[in-house]
Amino acid sequence: MRVLVTGSSGLVGSALIPALGTAGHSVVRLVRHAPAANEVRWDPVGSVEPAALEGFEAVVHLAGESIAGRWTPAKKARIRDSRAQGTSTLAAALARSQRPPKVFVCASAIGIYGDRGDEVLREESASASDFLAEVGKQWEAATEPASKAGIRVVSLRIGVVLSTRGGALVRMLPPFRMGAGGRIGSGRQWMSWITLDDLVGVIQHALATDSLRGPVNTVAPNPVTNAEFTRALGKALHRPTVFPLPAFMVRLIFGEMGEALLLSSQRVDCGKLLASGYRFRHPELKSALEALLAA
Repeated sequence: MRVLVTGSSGLVGSALIPALGTAGHSVVRLVRHAPAANEVRWDPVGSVEPAALEGFEAVVHLAGESIAGRWTPAKKARIRDSRAQGTSTLAAALARSQRPPKVFVCASAIGIYGDRGDEVLREESASASDFLAEVGKQWEAATEPASKAGIRVVSLRIGVVLSTRGGALVRMLPPFRMGAGGRIGSGRQWMSWITLDDLVGVIQHALATDSLRGPVNTVAPNPVTNAEFTRALGKALHRPTVFPLPAFMVRLIFGEMGEALLLSSQRVDCGKLLASGYRFRHPELKSALEALLAA
């Protein structure tokens, strides 16, 4: 299969590219800089020539501004536009191509559900109205031109990605290794997670599974509370976890970003993914952390 990938230099893309190659696929990167071999140039908030997208059986769209960092008005605009406008640009070009791909796998996020306490969240659950939820709704809606053109669209609502190469876990490790880790806020907020290996596996599964379409919760089968995650990480590192970070300090230090990413609760169900035949390599947090930290 010839696969076009955006966001190829990010945490997920840099793991996906070699995995696709190992599986026998031919990969071309869609990039913003001057293209080299096996690359095609595009402007996510401008345009991409439909002719440049010819001849691909599949497209995987992972590009987007990092949500880490203080959410200034300019930062929020980049987060929103890089997702909604970038996806719209790509989906419209795919729809206009003479030979459109069979499948368009697009990243999304469980932030679309907002802060929902103990509610179990499935793909049909209502979305919220906070900033990340609105971004998620615009992000997924932007795939519509591709869907209308008959392309199978899969929107992966991705949870917290665990990896020692980058992301949330890497930022947690230094204080936890020093014995200065602890729960955040009440610790009762649910954390729906997935290892990077499984996320790459889910993307490959979505490319190959014709019955899978629409939004797909891309999280491991066993979400945990923040307190449970804290205890599990402490045990995996053989360190105490007795230094909680109060909610007011999260808000003071991180602002709106901390409220959305550290204090909100999303207990997400992956039943649709399991029903489609995907089998997780790391379904349980304890064994997932042990495998990650031993690598």
